[in-house]
Amino acid sequence: MSIEQDEAGGHRSEGMGGLAKGLAIIEAFSIREAISVADAARAAAASRAAARRCLLTLEELGYVERAGRDFRPLPRLRSLGGKISLDDRLAHVAQPILDRARDELGESVSLAVLKGDRSYFIARAEAEHIVSTGVRVRAYLPAYCSATGRVLLSGLPEADLADRLKQADRPKRTARTLTSTAAIAAEIRETAKRGFAVSDEELELGLRSLAVPVYGKDRRILAALSVSAFSARVTVSEFKKAFLPKLQSTAQSLSAAVAEW
Repeated sequence: MSIEQDEAGGHRSEGMGGLAKGLAIIEAFSIREAISVADAARAAAASRAAARRCLLTLEELGYVERAGRDFRPLPRLRSLGGKISLDDRLAHVAQPILDRARDELGESVSLAVLKGDRSYFIARAEAEHIVSTGVRVRAYLPAYCSATGRVLLSGLPEADLADRLKQADRPKRTARTLTSTAAIAAEIRETAKRGFAVSDEELELGLRSLAVPVYGKDRRILAALSVSAFSARVTVSEFKKAFLPKLQSTAQSLSAAVAEW
């Protein structure tokens, strides 16, 4: 029997209240990228102390990670509902590699994959600056004017590239943004030749990004590794001279880790 009578003659559930609260907190991660102790307490209708204990337990078991005052889900938690996705596998392998690159460069490092005509960010190591560049995990950026997007598009067959550029909206986000199909296609072809892409205030004024490819099986471009910084901190010349070699070395390490994917 799942219920029994309490001393007052009513019915008392035999269910585990702690488990129910824990599951409510896990469900909260399905609709939010990160949650705080207060968020978890509200989701589970529990005290902050109880919510904190639950989050710390999930952290100890490898289901979540701490990010400042918040907790973020790891692939093990996202895989509870089914088979882990390729994106999650890639993010899991990449995260410690990104963390090391962030520490060496002193700027935020991200990993993105191509979704239609946009770059989709699956992993990120955030540098500790007062003002961040605003890119976050699970965010999308337009491929035509972002460094990650141009790297990812550079691996496509010519016909596929033409179709995606034709279908994509290409608003002029800043005075520097390339919007014509011919100009963007030429820049993507140049990206393929030189092995990296730079977006110099095309996406947003004051923001510069550098990206390189991460290769999987048969030298297929699996993802794009990027570093972003405000133009006041890093010049394009510094990007190419000081940042590019480290980013390429990091991409090689990640490519080696996923060479058979």
